[in-house]
Amino acid sequence: MGKQVLLVGATGLVGQGVLQVLLEASDITGVTVLVRRPYTAPHPKVRVLQVPGFTQEALGRLDLHGHDACLYCAGPLPLGMTEAAYREATVATLARVVEAYAAANPGGFVAYVSGMGADAGSRVMPLRVKGEAEAVLARSGLAYTCLRPGIVRPIRGVRSPHPLRRVLYWLGSPVLALAQHGLPRLMTSTRAVGECMLRLLRMDGPKPAVIENADIH
Repeated sequence: MGKQVLLVGATGLVGQGVLQVLLEASDITGVTVLVRRPYTAPHPKVRVLQVPGFTQEALGRLDLHGHDACLYCAGPLPLGMTEAAYREATVATLARVVEAYAAANPGGFVAYVSGMGADAGSRVMPLRVKGEAEAVLARSGLAYTCLRPGIVRPIRGVRSPHPLRRVLYWLGSPVLALAQHGLPRLMTSTRAVGECMLRLLRMDGPKPAVIENADIH
C-alpha cells in the first residue's frame, strides 16, 4: 500500500524540493498540499487544500483523515520580525496544524523542518523560537522528527519565492556547490532534505527525534 502525505509549505524553498522527491517516489501515492494562496497542482498525485489562513477554525473544517505523515516545511525568515510575530508564525501556526492533523490521524507522524542550533533556551531569538516549535511536537503525542538543516542550497530547478534571495542564490551557486561538499555539517540541499524525509517515511519502527544537518545526507 502506498502512503498518503500532507505537505505544508510546498511553495517555499525546502517544500519545493521535498515535493519533487515525493512525486518521484512510486510508494507515495498521494500528496495533499495545504496552502493559503492559490496553487496549481503540478502532478496528478497532488491534491490542493486551500484555506484563508492557518487558524484553528479554518483547519478544523478540513478533512485530514488518511494521511500517513505530515511534512511541515513552512516558516518565515525572521528578518525584520519581532519575536512575538515570529513566534506566532512559527510556533503557534505549527501547533494549530499539528493539532488538526493529530485529531484526524492519532497514529500519524510529523517531520518538521526546524533549523541548526534550535534550542528553547538559546539567547538567539530565531533559535529560541525554533526550539519552542520543536517542543510543540514533543507534546503532541505523535511520532515526530525535527530536521535541523543549516544553509539549504536550492538545486534541480527549485527557486526561492523571494526575488532578492533568488538573485543571491544564482550569483552564489558555484560557491554554494563547493561549500556543500566541503562543509557537510553546515550546508545541505533541497534535494537532500526531501530524500531524508522520504527515508523517514519508509522507516519501520521508532524514528529519531532530531536529525542534524550532517546526518540529513
